[in-house]
Amino acid sequence: MSITRPATTVYAAGAVLWRTIGNDIHVLVIHRTGHKDVSLPKGKVDPGETLPQTAVREIREETGIKVSLGVPVGATEYVMPNGKNKFVQYWAAEVTTKAIQKSKFVPNDEVAALEWLPLASARGELSYEPDKEILDNFAALVKEGVTKTFAVVVLRHGKAASPSDWRGEDATRPLTERGLTQAHGIVGTIAAWKPKRFISSTAARCLATIAPVAKALGKDVKSTKKISQDAFESGKGDVRSVVGEIVRKRKSTVVCSHGPVSPAVIREIALATGTPWTSALEEAGLLNTASFSVVHLSSTHPSSGIIAVETHDSQL
Repeated sequence: MSITRPATTVYAAGAVLWRTIGNDIHVLVIHRTGHKDVSLPKGKVDPGETLPQTAVREIREETGIKVSLGVPVGATEYVMPNGKNKFVQYWAAEVTTKAIQKSKFVPNDEVAALEWLPLASARGELSYEPDKEILDNFAALVKEGVTKTFAVVVLRHGKAASPSDWRGEDATRPLTERGLTQAHGIVGTIAAWKPKRFISSTAARCLATIAPVAKALGKDVKSTKKISQDAFESGKGDVRSVVGEIVRKRKSTVVCSHGPVSPAVIREIALATGTPWTSALEEAGLLNTASFSVVHLSSTHPSSGIIAVETHDSQL
């Protein structure tokens, strides 16, 4: 899934919030005050935001709950009463007990009440057919047993100094001013998945790209030559062992590498999870500078294959 945003459409984002109560999965619906309806939590994009940022912010504003995004569960597009076109992207998002305990939600002018319901009951309560379709997409994941997921963010470094203009070793080439701007610009979007681990090529341009988001989340960066461009092109790289460790640990991880290496990272994820190779996966590895693909895998059944892939292009 590659997300593009034409200027003529109103964009919004939200999520299917879910948790396990007893032996059953329940989802959260909101009772909206002004509209007097029942819907999934969502809201419009603020200026300068990306869709993942909007989803996390709007969920917190409407429900008081802090979440990290999970797998994408589809999008709806429809014409609003005012005649404008509206596009809403949704993700699944597991809600922890701790997050609920920290919520400071109180009924307000926008949301009158929050209600946790079993899937079938929630579908019956939702006021709008598009919301029901999104819930059906989530229900399909529940049926497959792959609701609990982790993300592998495959990130290409930002714009770097040209090799023809750089006198030192290739691995020491720094980011340009644009590259530094890109590195800071992607922080909020990647943070929407709250990655726990950060792995980078030893090249200066990769380390400088991954550093801002790792710092923002209070995490250290592990650097390795195994995914460096020099090692990859000389046949001395070892992308497979890096990917294998990520899949075994089952924690959301950012992997920052190079244009020639990113397709190999995607391919090794496919091989490690028994996922058939497709043109969509091939495209997910063809990244522009400071762009990234988010590969979603099951935390409980990694061998079930890649659940979804979404690509986010840097807007800077």
